[in-house]
Amino acid sequence: MVIEKKKKISKVWIIGAILIVLHFYKLPFYYSQPGDAKELAPFVEVEGGYKEEQGSFMLTTVLMGQTNVYFYAWAHLSDYRDIYPEDQIKRPEETEEDYLHRQQMMMNTSQDAAKIAAYEYAGKEVNISYNGIMITSFIEGMSAEEYLTHEDRILAVDGYRVHTVNELNKRLAGKDLGEEAVLTVLRDGEEVEIAVPLSTFPEDIEGGEGRVGIGIMYPVADRTLSFTPEVTIDVRNIGGPSAGFMFSLEVLNQLTPEDLTKGYHISGTGTIDEQGNVGRIGGAKQKVVAAHNAGSDIFFVPKEGDREGSNYKEAIATAKELGTSTKVIGVNTLAEAVEYLESLGPKEEKEG
Repeated sequence: MVIEKKKKISKVWIIGAILIVLHFYKLPFYYSQPGDAKELAPFVEVEGGYKEEQGSFMLTTVLMGQTNVYFYAWAHLSDYRDIYPEDQIKRPEETEEDYLHRQQMMMNTSQDAAKIAAYEYAGKEVNISYNGIMITSFIEGMSAEEYLTHEDRILAVDGYRVHTVNELNKRLAGKDLGEEAVLTVLRDGEEVEIAVPLSTFPEDIEGGEGRVGIGIMYPVADRTLSFTPEVTIDVRNIGGPSAGFMFSLEVLNQLTPEDLTKGYHISGTGTIDEQGNVGRIGGAKQKVVAAHNAGSDIFFVPKEGDREGSNYKEAIATAKELGTSTKVIGVNTLAEAVEYLESLGPKEEKEG
């Protein structure tokens, strides 16, 4: 009896030890799941701005983390959780700290673009000095990683100065496989010209599909900005560029006396550039879930010109699956979003 009892105890300890090891053993995958919706007004401050919102603007988030065995299995049990190979999230040599730093850089850049777009739309003063385009990540197997370094700042393409990521992309667009892009880069304090041949994007890169380029992922414009009136955005523990569009709406709402919210709780997602163009993001379906869970009246999402597989079409399908009362609105620009909000009447409060 005593021997059998000891055997049972040993088995329990062995099973417990295996479960603990499986918990801490990390697989080469990341999972994502719906996050939450955060009201933006507490994090945005325009000097002397209008803060009397009857409703709210909210950013939506996606939670991400590296998987263990349990999270890997758990992620397959829901339509609103996704699994990504590690090399789609981080560079091979990139530490977790480096990855988080890169995400924060992209968040800071998106905040700058949001401020510029909102101030330009409102006709307010913006002063910008450009310091080149930073390289945060290379796409493995493409030409940029052979010719450039992470410390380089791209100043020009084929002799034309590029101040923004959009300008960089436009200068590279239209070139064919094997053609060269002559980049002027700031390296070790000196401007040097480097001819970089274009190569084909890998098929597993979203939007690759036979396109060619030099292979820079997540470039960031390095610039110095000043605004009149002054504006600050202070959001921590959130990374990436996908909140830029919603920041622009909150900044604009504080710049102008009319309350764009009109009592509605408005969440959304989308990148934004300095011209107010709203761009594609990841995790659209998960952000619809976050908006639904937060009780949002309206959810803005990039429309992407109604192309097949757009964020908007993904969001519409998800909203239908959820049976949510949140209204999904696709937009291509900040101006379209403002026009939509201006067309709404004030929200009527339900009685009782």
